[in-house]
Amino acid sequence: MSGRRSRAITRWVVLAGIAAAAAVSAWRLSPWPSALIVRSVFDRDGARVLKALRAHSPGGIDRTTGIRYRPHDPQALLDAYWPAGTSAPRPTVIWTHGGAWISGGRANAAPYFELLAAAGFTVVSLDYTRGPASRYPGAVRQLNDAHAYVVAHADELNVDADRIVLAGDSAGAQLSSQLATAITDPAYAAELGIRPGLTAQQVRGVILHCGIYEMSGLLRSTGITGWGNRAALHAYIGGLGFASSPSLKQMSMMRRATASFPPTFISGGNSDPLTDAQAKPFAERLESLGVDVTRLFWPHDHAPTLGHEYQFDLDRPEGLAALRLAIDFVRRHTV
Repeated sequence: MSGRRSRAITRWVVLAGIAAAAAVSAWRLSPWPSALIVRSVFDRDGARVLKALRAHSPGGIDRTTGIRYRPHDPQALLDAYWPAGTSAPRPTVIWTHGGAWISGGRANAAPYFELLAAAGFTVVSLDYTRGPASRYPGAVRQLNDAHAYVVAHADELNVDADRIVLAGDSAGAQLSSQLATAITDPAYAAELGIRPGLTAQQVRGVILHCGIYEMSGLLRSTGITGWGNRAALHAYIGGLGFASSPSLKQMSMMRRATASFPPTFISGGNSDPLTDAQAKPFAERLESLGVDVTRLFWPHDHAPTLGHEYQFDLDRPEGLAALRLAIDFVRRHTV
């Protein structure tokens, strides 16, 4: 082999090594690759859930979709549902979707929202910019603006602005609990840098399914779940130092909720690790503060087991029981 050819091969080997190292470094430093993997898993599961829910669509529902609640923000969209043929203000459920802060969408559980509307409510489902396209606290500020929009446009959305229940599932439960805390604690709202779009008098209750209320608990997970949790937090909070970010404490309503927190319906499945680690302790924390708490948890030996987001499985009696209890909760607290 000639010296010239040998030197050329050496250069290519070095360049290939540099490129490989750069790719590994980019994968480690950028939140996007891992976030997209996690998102694809959630999106597949979301499509399965939506397909199953469609069999339960009640019919007789009017809706308006794709309303932009924030000017010049293409991700700031909402959908609204209410009983067909009516134009009266109704008790309103404002729902924030889950998806680990990096996936999901406002229409993922549309048939479920139709069922809530069929019970006599208006349901508003919100989108927000998912991580890593938006970093914390971007989603909190977006959703707060959505609340203000709903109040400002209550007549056209058939919303009774004085009878509102916030709701959410998984990451959406965390976001809803965070906004409920800001609404009922002016000092916390000031810390977040927001002026709440709703008043404490307008928010009659909170529905929380399968949520996260102590963020540091996600960092203790191991295996593929632990990897997914870290990928989501890296994408949502940003930076390789996300595990020590003060944002984790600020997002943890286990620490921040006060005695003024609204009445709460809280639930989780018996095989969802978040139930024992997050939902039950948060229910106990709220009860210790004197908050009116409605619990729906299932015995550890309940069979078949109920996983994360079990409440959307309306082919099972447990999902139907959670829906009935949620409807009863809204009725009781919006009279």
